[in-house]
This record gives sequence, C-alpha cells and structure tokens, in this order.
Amino acid sequence: MVKIAVGETVLENGVAISHVFFPNTGVYSVTNEMRDGELVEVATVGFEGMLGINVFLGDTLGAGRSLLQVPDGALPKMAVGRFMKLIAEPGPFRTAVSRYAQANMLQLMQGTACNALHGLEQRCCRWLLQTHDRVGEDEFLLKHEFLAIMLGATRPRVTKVMGVLQTRGLITTRYRRIRVIDRKKLERTSCECYEVIATHFTRLGA
Repeated sequence: MVKIAVGETVLENGVAISHVFFPNTGVYSVTNEMRDGELVEVATVGFEGMLGINVFLGDTLGAGRSLLQVPDGALPKMAVGRFMKLIAEPGPFRTAVSRYAQANMLQLMQGTACNALHGLEQRCCRWLLQTHDRVGEDEFLLKHEFLAIMLGATRPRVTKVMGVLQTRGLITTRYRRIRVIDRKKLERTSCECYEVIATHFTRLGA
C-alpha cells in the first residue's frame, strides 16, 4: 500500500513498470503528453480497473502518464513479477483483468470519438458523471486546472462551463470542491458517450 498525493504521477510514459496499481475510491487519469508538454486525458481509472493494464497485454513500459486527479486512500500495488505469475494461471483474477482490458479499450475508442465530435460542455458532464460513479459521493475535490488538462481545454473555458452548469442547478463548485446537485440533468446534458462507456463496463462486468 502506498500513499499518493493529488497530481502525483504513478506511471510515466516510456518508463519500465515495476508495479501495477489497483485504485480504491479515487480517480486516476491516463494522459498522453505532447512534445510541448501539453497533456490530455485518454482514459479514466477508478475502483473498477487498474493502472498498468498494458503489462497484461505484454508491454512493460508505461503507456501514457498516469496521475491522481481525485484524492484516494492508500493505493494497493503489486510487483509486476507477481502479477505476471497470477495472470498466467486460468482463474477469476485473469478473467477479471482480461475483461477490464477489453472495457478499457472500448473506453479509449469512445473517448477518442467524443473528444473529436462533442463540445466542451458535453464532455465536461461526461467526466463529472464518470468521477461521480467512481467516488461514490456527491462532493469531491477537483481543481479546475486539472479538469482543463483532462478535457484538453484552457482553464478559463472550463471555469466558464462550470459556471454555466452551476447556474442551471446541476452542480455547485466552491473552494476546489464540486458537488453534484442534479444527477439526472447532468446525464441529460452529457453526450451519449457516458452511457455507452458505462454500458461497456457493465456488460463486461468490469
């Protein structure tokens, strides 16, 4: 078990992975970094998944930069050697990891389409819904600058969208904390991608 601070990197792109991680109640983001240092999220990971899924697929180098976005408790980790031994044997653990790998791939595909086709407000709602699911509480800590990174937008644009959602009574945002007020309205304002991704995870039992 290790303690991770908000914004701390757990896995670095291109660096050999020594441990894989299994989040509890927090939310981690797998990001892709451009040459100029700009980050954008490509996948969200919470209690349903793991960090370092590419090890299961045969690649022991970090794929993207994985960092903590919403605070978690202590983070369980497992040495790659032990992980490889466990998934080499047929059983519930290998089955669960395999299903998550499939669900994660489908999340990446849907997220790519979402970022290309849908507006910032819809994508913001999708991200808030996914975070709400993983945290299990109506209120959670989330900095606007982090959310901007996740959505590939500037902080002023994200702050403006959050203000609109607050005016409509969907959320409140104060002191770097966000509270979901009307979940149903948030779902209606989001694009179809939230429901599509959630359905994939439910279908695969991930």
